[in-house]
Amino acid sequence: MRMTDATTIEPLNRDEEAFLRALGRVMALLPRTVDADMLEEHPISGTEYRVLMHLSEAPDNHMRMSELANMCGLSLSGMTRVVNRLQSQSFVVREKCSDDGRAWFAVLTAAGLAQLKEAWPTNLASVRRHVFSRLEGCDIAAAAEVLERIAPE
Repeated sequence: MRMTDATTIEPLNRDEEAFLRALGRVMALLPRTVDADMLEEHPISGTEYRVLMHLSEAPDNHMRMSELANMCGLSLSGMTRVVNRLQSQSFVVREKCSDDGRAWFAVLTAAGLAQLKEAWPTNLASVRRHVFSRLEGCDIAAAAEVLERIAPE
């Protein structure tokens, strides 16, 4: 789809502009805040926690690196760096895909699952403190539905 000539596009109204700016701040600040909380108590960041979480939910605790990158909102090279850090701690191993010589799987190890379980309370406390404690009185289900429209699974 081509962008329309800027003269024919209606500018954002005050509410739309405020929403977009607030969403941008959340997208930039929340991961760093959760990372800081996680790294205070564990050898993994919030991003690394999410990788371990997705792997723990995948069949046989493994996923193609490209699929994992998409689920975590990272580029393939970014995911490779994250998986390399997790591999250096024995939380993940990489295995060549047998039916596609170019593809790799990330595989959760027993140590990775143990780290995920140990880090879960810290992650939960961080998310509750920085997100849900500030949404009291909001319709969380409706908010989730709105965000799903922007970034469907």
